[in-house]
Amino acid sequence: MARRRGWGGSPPGDDAEATRRIVAAAVELIGRTGAEISIADVAESLGVIRQTVYRYFPSADALMTASAIASVDGFLDRLTHQVGGLGDPVEAMTEAVVFTLADIRRTPHMGILLSSSYSNAHPEDMTSDAAQAFGMTMIGRFDVDWAAYGYDEPALRELVEYVLRTMQSFILSPGNPARSDEELRRYLHRWMGSAIGAQQRD
Repeated sequence: MARRRGWGGSPPGDDAEATRRIVAAAVELIGRTGAEISIADVAESLGVIRQTVYRYFPSADALMTASAIASVDGFLDRLTHQVGGLGDPVEAMTEAVVFTLADIRRTPHMGILLSSSYSNAHPEDMTSDAAQAFGMTMIGRFDVDWAAYGYDEPALRELVEYVLRTMQSFILSPGNPARSDEELRRYLHRWMGSAIGAQQRD
């Protein structure tokens, strides 16, 4: 490993530790400022040069994504609690979308990753393999017997893609004025719910 300077006088022992410390610094900065961060911001907080951070993350976008992923477990725990006990897929998915859209507005790590500016620059990320894998993990925590409602794995993957696209539309264009959570809940239950329920009739 190349010699490292800075790091608050305590250089990491290996590349894995360096990566963890860079991500931790980014998460802390995002949480403190509530804004997108740059490679230079993170390098300064660690007392290293930008090239050191670039060694592990080729761009600020890559570091932002890693920071959001580091915050995923907490989000999933909150979401699981929110939808706990909802066995109907329409009820569960409606509540999940309402909660997620509200959570990314108040949680900088998730919100910045999926903010309108980020999504406009990288709209394909909302339906990337990583995003869909996250969605599958998310619905796997629901108290829904998906098979009983006619969902096999291919259908679940299509459902995740559909819901991601629905959320993307609200992230990019929340409306003017934006719907309240209760208004959004009614809207999604009526229209998204019809699509989710259609699986039973196929």
